[in-house]
Amino acid sequence: MTHPTYDSIQIGDELPALQLAPVNRTTLALFAGASGDHNPIHIDTDFARKAGMPDVFAQGMLGMAWLGRLLTQWVPQAQLRRFDVRFQGITHLGHAVRCTGRVVEKLEHNGERCVRVEVLSANQYGQPRIAGEALVALR
Repeated sequence: MTHPTYDSIQIGDELPALQLAPVNRTTLALFAGASGDHNPIHIDTDFARKAGMPDVFAQGMLGMAWLGRLLTQWVPQAQLRRFDVRFQGITHLGHAVRCTGRVVEKLEHNGERCVRVEVLSANQYGQPRIAGEALVALR
């Protein structure tokens, strides 16, 4: 796989999008096991309903992990210098999340040539779920 270089990247370039299958209970249970996040609001329907939710919903860190996957399918993980997000909405069962990214700045940071990338996850209705940015070192 060929990774982008600083000279090959332009402001406005888009990362290859990551389209995910609709969120289901199995996905939530597997992530709970892998992450150790066993908060019942994500895996116990009765608990979620008692908390005022219509059903269980995705862990916020699962959504952040998907954005991390978007980035690491573009560059090796070792090139990530910073990754920050803001949670903007709940990802419900059945939501088909699409993760996108766009280069918004080229800069030097701590002696490295870097790009700042805005990332976004949205459901199939175009509603933002998580927005953020990453600082990526490029050779």
